[in-house]
Amino acid sequence: MRNLKLVLAYDGSEFSGWQVQPEAATIQGMLASAIGRLTGENVLPQGSGRTDAGVHALAQVATFSTASPIPTENFVKALNDILPHSIRVLEASEAPVEFHARKSARAKTYRYRIYRGPICPPFLSRYVWHYPYLLDEGAMRRAGEFVIGEHDFTSFAAVDPEKTNEENGEELSNVRHVFASGWDRAGDELVYTIRGSGFLHHMVRNLVGTFVLVGKGTQHAEEIRHILEARDRSVAGPTAPASGLYLVAVEY
Repeated sequence: MRNLKLVLAYDGSEFSGWQVQPEAATIQGMLASAIGRLTGENVLPQGSGRTDAGVHALAQVATFSTASPIPTENFVKALNDILPHSIRVLEASEAPVEFHARKSARAKTYRYRIYRGPICPPFLSRYVWHYPYLLDEGAMRRAGEFVIGEHDFTSFAAVDPEKTNEENGEELSNVRHVFASGWDRAGDELVYTIRGSGFLHHMVRNLVGTFVLVGKGTQHAEEIRHILEARDRSVAGPTAPASGLYLVAVEY
């Protein structure tokens, strides 16, 4: 058996997230079906994390075992011929048998895009959160710095107890280490980038929703400390729309 590693990019707009679900189009389900058509095997590829419905990826990583002798370079072309155009396999490579897309991950980077212009171009609307209203972007930058370091992110986790433990599945702790967190301007877009050891379900979108409250003046940047300490989802801001979120990179 070979352990194959795939790197994928996808537009998540029309999918019900990564994880396979009955009677729903998912990235994992589409990929499993494509591999099955190619190899004749019944496999369920494992991703580095379960992106939500509407969330995009620039470099999602997936692994699966196969007895197929198909060369890795042929996997890329053949899978892309089968998959919808909104899912692309960028790379395929042999991986050590012990390598696992999720369990072997050491860090991930996510990016969130907010379009600040008065009118969002129609070809961009499904890839950003359009927010043309007044924001103190300097205050949002200060707020972003308060989540750097090791913290319990319960206040920024989904309320669903089955999902608060996120991508890591087995891990019960809501403590995560954030290595970098910051906002930057890119033309008409305000872009948030966060790199960390792992992320709870809805964590990045809940952080963004809270930072927007800071930008509106509803909360002060320094309150992020108290929100973290509270370990209570109700004290943080709303969940930002899925459309602006991207899984950018996974590190091993």
